[in-house]
Amino acid sequence: MKDDPYVHGYAARESERLRDQAAALTDLLHAGTAFRAGNVVLEAGCAVGAQTIPLAARSPQARIVSVDIAAASVAAARRAAAEHDLQQVRFAVADIFALPFRPGTFDHVFVCFVLEHLAEPVAALHRLRALLRPGGTITAIEGDHGSAYFHPDSAAARAAVQCLICLQRSAGGDALVGRRLYPLLARAGFTDIAVSPRMVYVDGSTPALAEDFTRKTFTAMIEGARPAAVAAGLSTPEAFDSGITDLYRTAEPDGTFCYTFFKATASASSAPPGAAAD
Repeated sequence: MKDDPYVHGYAARESERLRDQAAALTDLLHAGTAFRAGNVVLEAGCAVGAQTIPLAARSPQARIVSVDIAAASVAAARRAAAEHDLQQVRFAVADIFALPFRPGTFDHVFVCFVLEHLAEPVAALHRLRALLRPGGTITAIEGDHGSAYFHPDSAAARAAVQCLICLQRSAGGDALVGRRLYPLLARAGFTDIAVSPRMVYVDGSTPALAEDFTRKTFTAMIEGARPAAVAAGLSTPEAFDSGITDLYRTAEPDGTFCYTFFKATASASSAPPGAAAD
């Protein structure tokens, strides 16, 4: 993979957003994920380590190898792990399409918010599958921006969300990939696939979640796309800003916000099939 497809960029604010997201969603996304003592786990696409921390904390006796294509992100993830004294995690800079591991190295693969950025997610999953021991498993977690709905409804807010969907598509990714997890895993040759929707619902009774998810996670993510959306002619500054204002409005006590993540688990058999084009 020659180009980095991460549409959100690597600014300090994006790193902060990733950490806010992880803190707000740890129980929702990581419930049911724990690895046995001695298991060797690959986290493919660790970014700044926002998901590494809860992943490792819930499996203190597993060995975790976390990789990312961005050296600065790996350095940040390494620092975060050290701050939490997570000594069972080691880090490496590596491309998901050229991972420096032998086939059958891992008991489990964990992929979170990575497939959405890839032009060839099936090819990536196929490569990850080859790194699993026979009977090894994968956990994949992805969002789906098309699942976002809110009150008060706003055409401007929906248009701002659509800008990010279009930008990600132009970069080769798919901001709607959550709904595709089952067929993607099936095409990559995984079996025993199980997908569960993990819904975030926010209203006036959950002010902390309104702050941490509606404002700091989702709206901040859309707001971060403003320069690229305007430069691409997808929106005007005024129209985009109106949409962002309306998204923040949904976090008020009389507003509501709903978004669905999808979490899939699957198994690898002993004989990987040939790679399929996505």
